[in-house]
Amino acid sequence: MKRILLIVYLLAIIAAAAISIYFLPRFFVWREIEIRNRQNSVSLDFSLATDDKEGKTEKIFLPFFEEKKELLFSQGKDFIEINLWEMKVRVYKGGLLAKEAPILLRGDDANWGGTAAGIYSVLTGYKNAYSVISEVYMPWSLRFYGKYYLHGKPYYPDGRPLDSPYSGGCLHLSNDDAQAIYELAEKGMPVLVIDKPQDGFRYPEKEESQFPEISAKSYLVADLDSGFVFKQKEAETILPLASLTKLMTAIVVAENIDLTKSITIGEKMLEAYGFTEGLEVGKSFRVVELFYPLLIESSNDSAEVLSYFLGRERTIKMMNEKAKAILMEKTNFVCPSGYAPENVSSAKDLFYLARYILNNRPVLFEITKGKMVRTFGEMSFDVTKLWNKNVFVNDPTFIGGKTGFILASRYNGLFVFRLTTKEGTERRLAIIILGSENEELDTQKIYRWLLDNYFVLSEGSESQN
Repeated sequence: MKRILLIVYLLAIIAAAAISIYFLPRFFVWREIEIRNRQNSVSLDFSLATDDKEGKTEKIFLPFFEEKKELLFSQGKDFIEINLWEMKVRVYKGGLLAKEAPILLRGDDANWGGTAAGIYSVLTGYKNAYSVISEVYMPWSLRFYGKYYLHGKPYYPDGRPLDSPYSGGCLHLSNDDAQAIYELAEKGMPVLVIDKPQDGFRYPEKEESQFPEISAKSYLVADLDSGFVFKQKEAETILPLASLTKLMTAIVVAENIDLTKSITIGEKMLEAYGFTEGLEVGKSFRVVELFYPLLIESSNDSAEVLSYFLGRERTIKMMNEKAKAILMEKTNFVCPSGYAPENVSSAKDLFYLARYILNNRPVLFEITKGKMVRTFGEMSFDVTKLWNKNVFVNDPTFIGGKTGFILASRYNGLFVFRLTTKEGTERRLAIIILGSENEELDTQKIYRWLLDNYFVLSEGSESQN
């Protein structure tokens, strides 16, 4: 009898242990996610949690620049907020609003002049700065990034005011407001430039069809205006990004160099892997011309030549600084072309890159489609003869994007599409693919899944996906 009781006792212990092994990890994983989310309530990290305790997928919304504002408040920082959406400038001191002023004029983002969004700082201040590019004086100027200033009403040396519907990217205030903000500012003070807030759009709750099998190591499918994530896999995993690098190269050069400036090609500039027809030692090219082979053919030579406008090492340094400024927190660059496998990023970071270009440098996406934009003179390249490696250029729903490949990364893609919901609302979406065996096929599968579940093709647009 004692032997039977001992056996029953041992079986009970084994059963209890089995139940603990099965249930306790699930309890603690759930608790860990709950605590992590609460701790990060003001940070820019987001948890890509999968299932809650009821087995339902948690809806994820990626944070935008507004969350940086919350973070600055939580840290008790004095800072300047430039809100391009509201056309307001605000100065906060000790957590209190010290000054608010309307923005009278901003850059034209559809024509190279968009004001750069992101988190920067006051670099310099001048009671009356002079713009060599525009040949005007700018009273009460604060420079916060690249060639971008916050200042009063500009005027020519003869005293005539500058009369224009847009600025070249600077922000114009009244002279009184510019002076007040100038006097409140300090060197190094954070400057937060907000382009657009989350638009609050919500997709209907529904039962989705099975997501297709995707070869990519990492992917992210998300709405660029609400931050809503449809699907993701390892979206925060750091991977080589190959020629997607060239999008950042273009951004940094466009935002820091006069686009009409020319450079003469030296032999050292053409040492990169590959060959670009037309780029020859001794020839001169303007900045804007070089963007075409860079973003259409993915020319490594063009990337290297562009880096010499600012200096190669300085360009790479500024690319890394720009990445952090626009929420790309896990990205690192070591070369301007992406040929080095040490150029790394994540699908999440590349979402922010796509969003930044869409809202601040949309002309770069136009170039990736092979479209002509303002070039400030005749072009040295025949766009129709450039081999466009951005595989969806003939798709009418394609807004822009870039592909990339090196052996270390396999095939990568950053693609932005405009689709219409079944309820008739136009939305802008990013499909980010990293480490794929076929980025075109993977994207087509995801695109079809989106159409099956959330979207329809608008009348007259036949997608190639």
